[in-house]
Amino acid sequence: MSVESPVPSEKQKNTGGMKHFIPYGRQWIDEGDIEAVGEVLRSDWLTTGPKVEEFEKEFACVIGVREAVAVSNGTAALHAIMAAIGIGPGDEVIVPPITFVATANAVVFQGGNPVFADVDPETLLIDPEEVTGKITPRTKAVVAVDYAGQPCNYDALRAITDRHGITLIADACHALGARYGEKKVGTIADMTAFSFHPVKHITTGEGGMITTNDTKLADTMRRFRNHGIDSDHRRRGELGTWYYEMVDLGYNYRITDIQCALGLSQLRKLPNWLARRQEIAQQYNKAFSVIPGIRPLRVAPEVYHAYHLYVISCCPNGSDTRRGDFFTKLHEKGVGVNVHYIPVHLHPFYQKRFGCRVGQYPKAEKAYERIISLPIFPQMGERDVRTVIDAVIRIAEAYAA
Repeated sequence: MSVESPVPSEKQKNTGGMKHFIPYGRQWIDEGDIEAVGEVLRSDWLTTGPKVEEFEKEFACVIGVREAVAVSNGTAALHAIMAAIGIGPGDEVIVPPITFVATANAVVFQGGNPVFADVDPETLLIDPEEVTGKITPRTKAVVAVDYAGQPCNYDALRAITDRHGITLIADACHALGARYGEKKVGTIADMTAFSFHPVKHITTGEGGMITTNDTKLADTMRRFRNHGIDSDHRRRGELGTWYYEMVDLGYNYRITDIQCALGLSQLRKLPNWLARRQEIAQQYNKAFSVIPGIRPLRVAPEVYHAYHLYVISCCPNGSDTRRGDFFTKLHEKGVGVNVHYIPVHLHPFYQKRFGCRVGQYPKAEKAYERIISLPIFPQMGERDVRTVIDAVIRIAEAYAA
């Protein structure tokens, strides 16, 4: 794969990518991306065409797996995984409470029951010891969410799933390009879901991908994204037939050739964009290492962090009540921080449907009261980074005074 990855010029670094408001994340679209999309718009295929297969093959090559299945978004990727492993009514799937709701929702879509296992408070990754305590005869899978871009403890999780004969799934929607030791995320779990939303490492507008080494599961998921039908329009055209059969119940989770052309163009820029995220994160680490009340999440020494998010625990003077003030003051200074996430079990749907309640997962709940995600994306200039650092330090020092 050729790498044509622009990095910020010195002028971009010095002037900054944002004039007034710095969002927590954003896409970077250049003329090469626009031209790639334009070529497809001028072609005969806008969807279910050759760019879909090309994107899948290129993505599988980059990750180092046999199969990649492209779908309409990261949620569709998770849903396709749950369907492929046969999750149904009464089945249990263990997930962490600190994640986007789609991780648990995908289980519910299939009639299964998400079972929450609390997180390690220093990383906010699912705690393998908590997982062990949640295993029952109904458990069919464990979902490891690589929160913020840091891989989970896959050695410990794999030992648990192998011991019990259950499936290990990775929700790596934050972690494209991350590594656990020498292994790339996307090659470790039985199946891995990625997202191409605009704030992620690469974008297709909306879009998602599943990676696996199991060809049979990949074929199942390709049918699932196409209404459960055994062939698509392009394949029938190649065979000179109109005939198809719906062999499973599926959904319209297809991705377009337009999106896949953008994805291919973006994928070639990933290495340098990851390097820029690392560069920004290291500047944050250095700046906040001695600031009272500001604590970045711990990063395990054996991982390469993809830094979709840069999350700090914000507790000036040990107070749990100032996070809202911190959030507001940063926004007033033009720093578009966010919070990732409200623990899933605290949402009204999960309290009504599954009887979840406050206090069930204390580590996740305590972390939620303090966490803030700072801006981090490749197009951030040095002035942007300095603006974020200065704003955080000023507010933290004001509370400490």
